Amino acid sequence: MDEILRANSIYLEKDKRIIIKNLTFSVPRYSISAILGRNGAGKSSLASVLMGLSGFKPTGGRVYFEGEDITDLSVTNRAKRGLALAWQTPASFEGMKVSEYIMLGSKDKNGKVLKEALDRIDLDTAYYTNRILDKSLSGGERKRIELAAVFAMQPKLVILDEPDSGIDAISLDKIKQLIIDLRNRGTTILLITHREEIVEIADRAYLIGGGEIVKDGSPSGVVNFFKTECDKCFHRVIPEEFTKEV
Repeated sequence: MDEILRANSIYLEKDKRIIIKNLTFSVPRYSISAILGRNGAGKSSLASVLMGLSGFKPTGGRVYFEGEDITDLSVTNRAKRGLALAWQTPASFEGMKVSEYIMLGSKDKNGKVLKEALDRIDLDTAYYTNRILDKSLSGGERKRIELAAVFAMQPKLVILDEPDSGIDAISLDKIKQLIIDLRNRGTTILLITHREEIVEIADRAYLIGGGEIVKDGSPSGVVNFFKTECDKCFHRVIPEEFTKEV
């Protein structure tokens, strides 16, 4: 199958600590792939490496997108090529209307796309269109609004870092369906999560532990290994006090 993203032998060292060790994996085009791992395993650091965030250039290895070596490209240039990242903690644009935020990266500026995006995440269009992004929004609302923005943007590939964080069980089903809808519209998905429940929608899964790929294969096989056999999954590569940042 044609692959859209490949990470080859990635190493990442920060503050004299090895965060990612010889990590290699690929993401097939138009697929949903999942990277599962406990907090502190290096998952969000990997997302930052793939997106090219400042301070996360790999100390070894290369990243390829659609066959092009993008290891040295900026975040902006990666985004121009169709790579996007939805953060574990949604970005804050205080004072901007929800509708403006959702439509920022959309090529189609009509109201139909906005309504469809809000409907997909079960947010009322009439109520949220002119709602201001401020502290009155819950973390779950911010997360869903960011996913609606991804839906409107339709990137070639989106890295969803903990898309289920701050989401209740009912909303989780909506999020899972939105991810499937994104894939069906032509966006390749890379899920990064510590929850087994969302991995089940993936076509392929990778388990990360101690900064390395410990297991890969079918989602059910990887989840079962994660729950029953993965001693290495408990090995932290990032101190607990820093896991929210990296």
